[in-house]
Amino acid sequence: ADGEYTAVVDRFEDDLAVLLLEREGEGETVDDILLPKTELPESGRHQDAVLYVSVEDGEVRDATYKAGETDQRAERAQSRFDRLSQRPSESETEADTDPER
Repeated sequence: ADGEYTAVVDRFEDDLAVLLLEREGEGETVDDILLPKTELPESGRHQDAVLYVSVEDGEVRDATYKAGETDQRAERAQSRFDRLSQRPSESETEADTDPER
């Protein structure tokens, strides 16, 4: 649908970028769109790059790379990963509570 979106570069398929579109402030993917890689801002031509895009008539008319937002999302994802990796596994938890182990 036409409008303003936050877009995240999900992946590349040949010379096309697959952008996941999010409504401002929602953080939930509402659509995806294909865009030739060459039409992305040069600094935003990598996976997980965050862009602000304007869609008109079903096509991206403007795309602006947001380096700060890209970095913040990467830091949040790394933080979540770090927290999850520190959780004890189920077998470790059972070993701690099972006196026969």
